This record gives sequence, structure tokens and C-alpha cells, in this order.
Amino acid sequence: MIKAILLAAGQSKRLKSENKLIKLYKKKPLINHPLNTLHKSKVNKVIIVLGHQHKEVRKIIKKNKKNIFIYNKDYKKGMASSIKVGLKKISRNDKGFIIVQSDMPFIKISDINKIYNSIKLKNYLVHVLKFKNKVGNPIGFDISLTKKFKNIKGKFGAKFMVKRLKNKTKFIKINSAKSFKDFDKLSDFRT
Repeated sequence: MIKAILLAAGQSKRLKSENKLIKLYKKKPLINHPLNTLHKSKVNKVIIVLGHQHKEVRKIIKKNKKNIFIYNKDYKKGMASSIKVGLKKISRNDKGFIIVQSDMPFIKISDINKIYNSIKLKNYLVHVLKFKNKVGNPIGFDISLTKKFKNIKGKFGAKFMVKRLKNKTKFIKINSAKSFKDFDKLSDFRT
């Protein structure tokens, strides 16, 4: 199995008073955009790591048999804490996992499937999308890397591993950097 870990525990600090994951974009909550993509992709399960306003976020999440929910009580400690909580739902029998940000509505099914297929080949440890010289999320990992994530802290996320394991990374070309766009400000919701 290859599972996705959807990071949905953040506090949306740059949006001031609202949780961006609940905020509507094109008539549906922001979190449901990348979630729909994951549901339609080849990933076997989607581990949704909740934290800030977890009850409200869970209520608006589109139901699907692929969904597995887990709560990160330490969500205020940053992204690394959510990755570590999500990894608790990864089994040693899994082939790998893909770390996905929940504020990225333009991720394509084909992008997720390219990462999925690359993990299955077992030729590399890290699988990352690349447009020209830019790399971005989501990022896939071989199951053997779960131990390497045990020591990350704070805002360190998946990109940190790409830097550390550059020579063991498969760079997967995509046609546009739009997939990398994440929503942080109110103006992002007007795009």
C-alpha cells in the first residue's frame, strides 16, 4: 500500500481570524480540493492529520472510504509534529507514503499518480515534483525513511528530506508550477 498523509492541523495564522481549510474556494471548503484529488488518485488510504479546530474541519471533510483520521494534540509545535503523528498510521508493510499539504487546491490527480508510480518502482527513496528549477509538494517517500522523520522538529517538513537525500531523489517533471501554489492569504482565494 501507498498512503497519503494530508497535513490539516495548522492554525492558518496568516489568515488572522479564520481557518483557511474551512473557507470556501470555488464553492467548496479549501481542504476538499486536494482531498478530492487524493480520493480519485491511486493512493490506497488518506491519513488526515487534524489539529487546530479539528471538530469543525472534520465536519466539512468529504466522506470517503479511503479516509483515516488522526488528531495531533501537539499541532502548535509545527508541521513536523503532524508528519510524525501521520506516520503512526503507516505500516511497515506499506511501500511508501506521500506527504500532502491541505491548502494546495491545484494538485492534479496525474501528479499524485506519478509520485505513486515512482514509489512503486523502488528505485529511489524520495519522489518529488519539479517544474524547471523549482521543486514542491506533495513529496513521496519510500517506507524505509519513516525512521528518518523521527528527529524532525518545528516547521521542518518533507522538503527538508529532499535536501538531505538529493542523490537518492527522483525528480518528476511536471508542466506547470501551478500545482505548487498554496493558499496563505485572503487574496489567494480570489485566484
